[in-house]
Amino acid sequence: MLHYAKLDKCFWAEAAMTAIYIKNCLPSPKCQDQTPFEIVSGFRPSVKHMRVFGCRTFVLTPKEKRSKWDPKAREGLFMGYEEVSKAYRVYDIEADQVVISRDVTFDESTLGFSPMLPQEIVDDTALDIESMNISDEPHPMQFKQTGKCKSRSNSQEQVLQRTLLERRGTGLEEASAPDDSESHQAKRRSSTRDNLDKERNVSDEDNEDATPQVFWRASANAVEGTDLSEPTTFKDAVDGADQVHWRKAICAELDSMKLRGVFRATKLPSGQHTIGTKWVFKIKRKADGSIDKYKARLVAKGFKQKYGIDYTETFSPVVKYVTLRMVVSITKYFGWTLDQLDVVTAFLYGEMKEKVFCAIPEGVEVDEDFDCFELVKAIYGLKQASRVWNETFHEFVCSIGFQVSDFDPCLYVKITSGECVLLLVYVDDVLVTGSSTELIMRTKSDLKAGFEMTESGKCAFVLSIELVDNDNGSVTMCQRRYVEDVLKRFGMSDCKAVTSPTDISSRLIPSTAAAKIDAPFREAVGALMHLMTATRPGIAFAVSYVSRFMENPQVEHWMAVKRILQNLQGTKSHGICFKPDDKIDFCGYSDADWAGDHADRKSTSGYAFILMGAPVSWGSKKQSSVSLSTSEAEYIALSLTIQEGKWVHRLLCEILDAAEDKSGPELKIMEDNQSCIKMTKNPVNHGRAKHIDINYVNGHRFSTSIGNRDRSNPNRLFSLVFTT
Repeated sequence: MLHYAKLDKCFWAEAAMTAIYIKNCLPSPKCQDQTPFEIVSGFRPSVKHMRVFGCRTFVLTPKEKRSKWDPKAREGLFMGYEEVSKAYRVYDIEADQVVISRDVTFDESTLGFSPMLPQEIVDDTALDIESMNISDEPHPMQFKQTGKCKSRSNSQEQVLQRTLLERRGTGLEEASAPDDSESHQAKRRSSTRDNLDKERNVSDEDNEDATPQVFWRASANAVEGTDLSEPTTFKDAVDGADQVHWRKAICAELDSMKLRGVFRATKLPSGQHTIGTKWVFKIKRKADGSIDKYKARLVAKGFKQKYGIDYTETFSPVVKYVTLRMVVSITKYFGWTLDQLDVVTAFLYGEMKEKVFCAIPEGVEVDEDFDCFELVKAIYGLKQASRVWNETFHEFVCSIGFQVSDFDPCLYVKITSGECVLLLVYVDDVLVTGSSTELIMRTKSDLKAGFEMTESGKCAFVLSIELVDNDNGSVTMCQRRYVEDVLKRFGMSDCKAVTSPTDISSRLIPSTAAAKIDAPFREAVGALMHLMTATRPGIAFAVSYVSRFMENPQVEHWMAVKRILQNLQGTKSHGICFKPDDKIDFCGYSDADWAGDHADRKSTSGYAFILMGAPVSWGSKKQSSVSLSTSEAEYIALSLTIQEGKWVHRLLCEILDAAEDKSGPELKIMEDNQSCIKMTKNPVNHGRAKHIDINYVNGHRFSTSIGNRDRSNPNRLFSLVFTT
């Protein structure tokens, strides 16, 4: 096939897959003159859509990806048939990559050519560094744009590797089903059951498309979750449809590195090693899904760093979700504004303590005297980058009069003349609020003097959380767009909604089967975990429950995850709503089931703390020991609740003290088990609790108000949400 099509051997992977596809559509004596396709699907395969391998093609460029005077199609070579969609695979000659498209016109009279694999390719988009004369001290790197520059070319092995990766679904530019054009595809088959039955008995000439419908549905779901607008390589970015935006983003990144003095060009010292770099491209979107900006990041391949040589400590704190929710509720109560700032290339501010050398990035050239860069500042991808940035920001914020909170290392408080301002930091996202507009403006000016920052105004979207102001003065925190992305990612965008995230009649147990299911179980649970910890306490128990089966998930466990996704389908806009009142109401709830895990008979603890009508902290956790009674299970859950409550209450009081509000509420926890309540109020050795060694509850019975929760109260739903 390659020889006939006059193609280079670098296309052998595409040719092999196309040959397999064709062979599966041909009769075989070993299959009693049936085709392998027919044996699997029960239908005779159609050959009307088949084309000559390697023939010339013209792929339609979508309107949104071309300007008025650009050609409507790009020339390519036919590579074969896409496995997961009703489309063709075409080698785009100009883009030098395999794309998937339904809009293809074929010229089967003209076969392709063998593309040369040059040693050097002239690239007018590359960025280089001015030639430098080395002295005793390495010179800082200097960037500039040039008209021409040499860039490294892909070897045949790299091209072949890219082809194999693309065959597995990476780097695809467009994916869709072929249209009804007779020039390149057979007509679509009717989806009705009657037509499907008729096709089983017709001849090959009449059977226009015998691929089972269920295959196309699964294929569409697989392709649907891929964001095809973000390039995966440097070449895709600077040569693609959005090259103008990506080139600006690349220049902005390199300008930031030059401004910060991130690199020093040098010769690699003897005994040292370099780590690679990679360009990462991301489209940052607004709350409504529209494009905010194009971001290009030069990241280090930190997985090549060696512990003790290239790095030591790596931990870096971020603001806790509890703190974020509490500050949002407090700002509504006092009528404060919550503004958002973003630090531009934040990691580039951190000073490196270790000597780390990196390879010359793609698209950048240096003088021949140098063969690598020494990292003076941290860059994205380094294991210690986040920690170094956090230390730098912490030192600066403290130098302008802020004090770090005792209960959250990423909450900063500043009190001046009876007025306060609060800072919340999540990596490079900074939220500012306070009682004085003047003090807030002064704080912003101080921050901008120390770091390059962009201001987004009033915070409406942070950490995938939407902040929606309602007409009644309340504020809702939800993740509607994130839920839609999760459903799309796991092929559940069109699923049927259910009212509850768990099926209380099902009993899941760990499996001893050797084989695992072919499903993205861990990825789905991880995505749900983020949603649950941020704004959706209603799925706390359901997510906690399925997370117990991460080791060896089976079909029934995957179905439980899909049920949670089905519940999200009908509750996309649900979240937590803070309603400001005359006073700050704060109350905790504790509950537990008994022997709810049918595998080891351990119980589940659940808690929630309500502030101004909405939860600010919640959790559902399997107990570490077996409880002998319901009262013991409730007692253990109450211990967990008090531990969380102490921290949440102190955090709340700290914020209120900064706001000069001395009316902080007491810590009150509601419990519905009478035996448990009596055990907490009377410090005697009850028969049901005498074996409990460390009694945390009794140690705090005088500082915590434990009340009787009315089972008829609407908050009774708490039991169903956190412990089932």
